[in-house]
Amino acid sequence: MSSPGALEPVTPGTGDLVSAAAQRGELAMQAVGLNRSYRLGRGAVLRAARDVTFNLYRGAVVALVGESGSGKSTVAKLLAGQEKPNTGSVTLDGRPVDVSSRTAFRRYKSEVQLVFQDPFSSLNPVHTVRYHLERPVKLHQGKKSRDEIEAEVVSLMEQVRLTPAQQFLAKFPHELSGGQRQRVSFARALAARPSVLLADEPVSMLDVSIRLEMLNLLDDLRKDFHLALLYITHDIASARYFADEVLVMYAGEIIERGPAEQVTQRPAHPYTQLLVSSAPDPDNLGSVLQSGARRGTRVPESSGRVTDGCPFHPRCPLAEDRCRAERPPLMRISSSRAAACWRLDVAAPELVGNGANPEGV
Repeated sequence: MSSPGALEPVTPGTGDLVSAAAQRGELAMQAVGLNRSYRLGRGAVLRAARDVTFNLYRGAVVALVGESGSGKSTVAKLLAGQEKPNTGSVTLDGRPVDVSSRTAFRRYKSEVQLVFQDPFSSLNPVHTVRYHLERPVKLHQGKKSRDEIEAEVVSLMEQVRLTPAQQFLAKFPHELSGGQRQRVSFARALAARPSVLLADEPVSMLDVSIRLEMLNLLDDLRKDFHLALLYITHDIASARYFADEVLVMYAGEIIERGPAEQVTQRPAHPYTQLLVSSAPDPDNLGSVLQSGARRGTRVPESSGRVTDGCPFHPRCPLAEDRCRAERPPLMRISSSRAAACWRLDVAAPELVGNGANPEGV
């Protein structure tokens, strides 16, 4: 059996780890070494994002998965230009992102749109559906006649399957269901004709009965508009269904990444194993949880305040002295998979042992 020390560390931003999403289309957005921290008073610092690096490709879905407080929404805000990283860079179509002025920010928002988690608060309650769609059309699509704007608004409503459009355009948000409000949010984002869509928990506040329907709609929009899509979720089961690549985030760090099917069927990191084992799935999506992780005790969720060693070590049933003292880098398991764990030989022996087939599931 090979030792995890024999695994090669991944060098972020060098392209030495192949994204499972790359085969879908060309590179649209790249985040390299994003760091974002917040001062909490009395010298305490919360590291909401730490050395976050990944790519988004046109026509592909990358899922960012983790529990509440892991830093997922912070990453979305950094990519959307709503917050600035302390260090690190974001490029769009190979050009550094510049949102230093109002004009530059508006131009950037024409390319990158963020759909929020809560459809109840993301729409202005004093404006109609028509206003929510006409405004971004006017802002981002250049000068259009009244008839052209009307045609574009109706087309957007049809794209998100709110038909007949005239039945909904005069309504206010409180007159719509949660699913209908989120469809309007999708249409509003598409009105800017973006190339990148950041969807932050887009179905988590909707009834369970319509979540799959909304994910199917989002997938159709991804295909129709050839979008590079970042899907942020705490539900790893939906990421398996929906995404090409899964990035697992914990305490501000990406601690595992790889093709969605492989990560969810053969998780390597103990934290990913716990996520998978807790996901209700008819295909028994957690059957590979290692016995050591299954015996783990429940402790508080990730806070981002662990400064020494692996950020997961206070919760990890496999932690040893090295885990508490040294922070593990992402280490390559295969050409498209990596995990940040010193004990991969115990957590996932079938993936790193001699004769293993890490490319399979």
